[in-house]
Formats: sequence, C-alpha cells, structure tokens
Amino acid sequence: MRLLGGGAVLCALAVGAVAGPSAAENLEASAWAITPEDAACHTDLELVARSGAVAPVALVSDGERVMLRFTREGVPSQAFLPIRIDRKPFANLVQRTGEEGLAVMGLSDETLSALRHGKTLQIAWLSDEAVSASLAGAGQGIADLKTCGAQVAGRRRAREAELEAQRARTQADARAVAVADEQLAAARAQTAAAEAVRQRAAAETEEMAAQAEQDRAMADAARRRALADQERQRAVAAQQYYYYGDRQPAPQPQPAPWNYYRPYDYPR
Repeated sequence: MRLLGGGAVLCALAVGAVAGPSAAENLEASAWAITPEDAACHTDLELVARSGAVAPVALVSDGERVMLRFTREGVPSQAFLPIRIDRKPFANLVQRTGEEGLAVMGLSDETLSALRHGKTLQIAWLSDEAVSASLAGAGQGIADLKTCGAQVAGRRRAREAELEAQRARTQADARAVAVADEQLAAARAQTAAAEAVRQRAAAETEEMAAQAEQDRAMADAARRRALADQERQRAVAAQQYYYYGDRQPAPQPQPAPWNYYRPYDYPR
C-alpha cells in the first residue's frame, strides 16, 4: 500500500493485507540491542514481508516518550496512521522530521502496553507490502529502552545545564569586566577633569600672583617717582631759597610758539 498525500489519514491498512500470524511466528525474536544517541536511546527492528523484503524501523525513547522512527518516501508532514499488534489496530500521530522521508510516530500508553504484551507487530503502509516482526522480549526491551533514554537524556540535560551555567558565568564575568571598565573610565575621566580644574586654578592663581606682582611693581615705581618728585621739589625749593631767600622768584616766562626762550632775569 502507498501513502496518501496532504497529511490525510491512511486508510489502506486492511485486515487481509497484513501478513498472517503464521509468518510472524516464523520470525526470529529481536535481540533488543539498545544504542545510546545524543539525547535518547534506540533499538532497531526489522519488519519482514512475505517476499522476504526487509523494512527497518527503530523504537526511540528519551525516558519519557517512546516513538517509532522510520523512513518512507513521500511521507506527509502529519498523518494519523495505524499499526497492528496481534491484529488489533492502534492509531498514532506521525510527524515528518526535517530530513527527507524520515518521520516519527509517537506511541500512546495504550500502544506501548500492547507492544509490551504482544507477540507480533504488523504495519501495512511502511512499504509496498505488509511487513511484520516478532515482539518476543518486548516487555523487558521497552523497559530497558526507557531506562537508557532517561539516563542519556539526564546526562544531556546535565551537560546543557553546565554549559548554560558556564555561559551565565562567562556573561556575568563579561558584564563585571564591562562595569569595571566603565567605572575605571569614569574614574579616569573624573581624575582628568579634576586635574584640568586644578591646572586651571593653578594657572589662574599664577596669573593673579603675576598681576599682583606687576601691581606692586607699578606701585613701587609710582612711589619712587613720587619720592623723586618730592626730592626735586625740595631741591628746587632749596635752590630758590638760596637765591631768593624769602622773596618769591619772578614768574617764569612762557616759551614762545616758535620755541624761542627768553633768558631768565637773575638778580644782580
């Protein structure tokens, strides 16, 4: 039987299309070898047709769920497909994965219970003819599969938790370094600003001191000029007293506009 497109329910499984129990009884019991994966465990089953054609499938478990994984060309993105356990149908949801033709069927609790206690698994839509496999040892095999899946998934979660903790620590360290760098940059900026203020204040102080020194120098020069003027005035007064005594000297003539000066009239 072939798969119907568009995600429709495959209704091609008929009771008469499935291999009879006599064929399943001739199948050898599965070894139920459990193989760990990255986050789950799986065990491979080979379903055989009357013609001898083999259709491989795998039961996969992460410790919580058990899924039937298979490859079928043209499998729809979603479908509600039946499998038969001891000729009794159990329908479950099939979803296609990202890989071409690879899909998984999530097995319900009822289907798992039937697998544990059943004798023959039969699937009519997996290939061009119905295929079947013995379920001998399925009870212990499924229990071991779930135990392995739980351990592998637990280790995966522990690794992911550790990686997440490492990422968190790395991010926290990076944030701490960034904060420290920002604080250091802020402190350096404050130090630079304070140094600029100090230098500006020192320059202003030096400028004020220089201005004060210049003012003092100008005041001293003015004081010296005043003293010199006083000395000259006393010398002139002494000279006039020497020549005139108590008499007032004659007024000094004003110079002519053409810079001609008349001689002073000294007393004879």
